[in-house]
Amino acid sequence: MLSLAIGVSTSLSSLGAVVSVLTSIGMPMALAWRRTRPVASVVAVYAMALVHVLSGVILTASDLTIFAALYAVTVYGPRWARRTALYSALFGCAIVTVWFTTYNGPSSLEAAVFSSTTVFGLLAAMVLSSWALGLVRRTRVQQRETLAERAARLEIERDQQAQIATQAERARIAREMHDIVAHSLSVVIAQADGGRYAAAHDPEAATKALTTISETGRAALADMRKILGVLRSDQADGPLTPQPESQDLESLVEQVRDAGLAVSLVRMGQSRPLPPGAGLTVYRIVQESLTNILKHAGPDAHATVLVQWQHANLVLQIDDDGRGAAAGSDGAGQGLLGMRERAGMLGGTLSAGPRPGGGFRVRAEIPVPAAHPQTWHTPAQQVPIGHDGSAQTGPPEQRPTPQNNQQMDQYREDNRP
Repeated sequence: MLSLAIGVSTSLSSLGAVVSVLTSIGMPMALAWRRTRPVASVVAVYAMALVHVLSGVILTASDLTIFAALYAVTVYGPRWARRTALYSALFGCAIVTVWFTTYNGPSSLEAAVFSSTTVFGLLAAMVLSSWALGLVRRTRVQQRETLAERAARLEIERDQQAQIATQAERARIAREMHDIVAHSLSVVIAQADGGRYAAAHDPEAATKALTTISETGRAALADMRKILGVLRSDQADGPLTPQPESQDLESLVEQVRDAGLAVSLVRMGQSRPLPPGAGLTVYRIVQESLTNILKHAGPDAHATVLVQWQHANLVLQIDDDGRGAAAGSDGAGQGLLGMRERAGMLGGTLSAGPRPGGGFRVRAEIPVPAAHPQTWHTPAQQVPIGHDGSAQTGPPEQRPTPQNNQQMDQYREDNRP
């Protein structure tokens, strides 16, 4: 209504009044598709502004839509469109400046220069402010789209790597089955033939051959059961190749940092060798947690990976300050389930949920053998680490040691691939 009143009151003819009414209605309506079709929207707004200027109506309240159209095309439009819109808006500022100077009729040249400079400066400042705000908004939108694209690409790459590893594992299992079957059956056939020929002349040799056949068959059956157990499970318990370890966390963090997530790695305590399979579990838990942060934490999120060595536990804690539990889920839920299964295979625990102060936290505690130089063959200059992370410098009989070597050997055998 204000635009209509201003346009009708400033028009000098009936044509100007009609054009002013039409442009006052059409210019705001053109902003309806400023996001889906920003170029068409800004062209329509600028064209109607030019029409009412040519009809004799220089300014109306609907001209404020020019700044909104410029902002929209800067955010959502191509480069050539936002540059053209900027130059056109500055040209419009010049037209209004000339009209204002002519309409007021300054008494001197100095007054004319001062008034025109002031008017053009104010209008150009509004135009440039709208353009600058649009550029800032466009940068944030592009960053968000880039993070989403990189997260999707990282997820696809992870799935591809899993498929490649699965195929390699199947090939390895096929080779092992071939070796077991071929070798075992060859031994059984050879011993059976020899025992048959020796039964009449050397009963003792025949008995020995039967014993060998029995032992070979039992060993082959045990190996076949292990392989079939891997094939029946949804997730293979054996290691896949290539196998990342806990020492590869630096490269993983660097890779995720290159993907656009601000992440830092903090290590506490004295590191020591891990049992077979534990290093892969540590790597996969951190990898899955960082991938979920990329997917769900949102833009401008920060993450921290804490690796803390305790006396008998390895603590992993991955924190972020993103959207936390408020983030949407893809409904699969296999990531957290897989991490819990990996930690449970080693006798550990894993918890995940919102953390105090906002964000999300994944914390895993994996039991590891206590630090002992004789057990893990650590160098003589290394000192065992106590439960609180401090160095144990007392006599050997006062230092924490495993209960016995048989338990340690059994732990190794249980986690051997």
